[in-house]
Amino acid sequence: MRAMILAAGLGERMRPLTDVTPKPLLEVAGKPLIVYHLEKLSQAGFKEVIINIAHLGFKIPEALGDGSRWGLKLIYSDEQEEGALESAGGIIKALPLLGNEPFLVVNGDVWSDYEFRADFALKDDLVHLILVNNPEHNPKGDFGLQGARVVSEAEQKLTFSGIGYYSPKLFEASAYGRAALAPLLRQAMTEGLVSGEHHQGIWRDIGTPERLDEIDQQERSRL
Repeated sequence: MRAMILAAGLGERMRPLTDVTPKPLLEVAGKPLIVYHLEKLSQAGFKEVIINIAHLGFKIPEALGDGSRWGLKLIYSDEQEEGALESAGGIIKALPLLGNEPFLVVNGDVWSDYEFRADFALKDDLVHLILVNNPEHNPKGDFGLQGARVVSEAEQKLTFSGIGYYSPKLFEASAYGRAALAPLLRQAMTEGLVSGEHHQGIWRDIGTPERLDEIDQQERSRL
């Protein structure tokens, strides 16, 4: 199984830090955020990782190279000319690199102890989403979880972690261009083709300088 890290966002809420540094290269305890993902992906048995780049994107391959230091092959999906294509648009552009088998996608700006699985089997589903407890900035959640099925509407909702396993079939009818992921997910939910799980371990969306500083201090205290 291949993996994709979504790393093309503008990082508007992280300014002024992202005026000179793409968000995935912001550091926690002296190490770029994206490197934590790469280390975990390598440990989980992944061999090839696609990374989409846009805002200050040239700095990411400059920093990471070909991935050999982590035992990985890094392939860059370049969105610098068109600008960030959003989550679904970025995946659609990268489909030729991702191949015909299911793949893992993880947002470059999440911090979690979720264990990636290179042998995950989607079976007949189009998507498997990792859901987490609702953080303060998203108290109403995103999707419901009924048993092992993810639904669009529910009395109690959880937050989508930005981690999921996808079949390329989810995107086969989608045109190239800027596109959000949520509409595709909701459509698949109406067809009963989305499974999921509730990860109750560590998860944080590092979307602001304050959250980054909190995680940085936490990790430095462990050194």
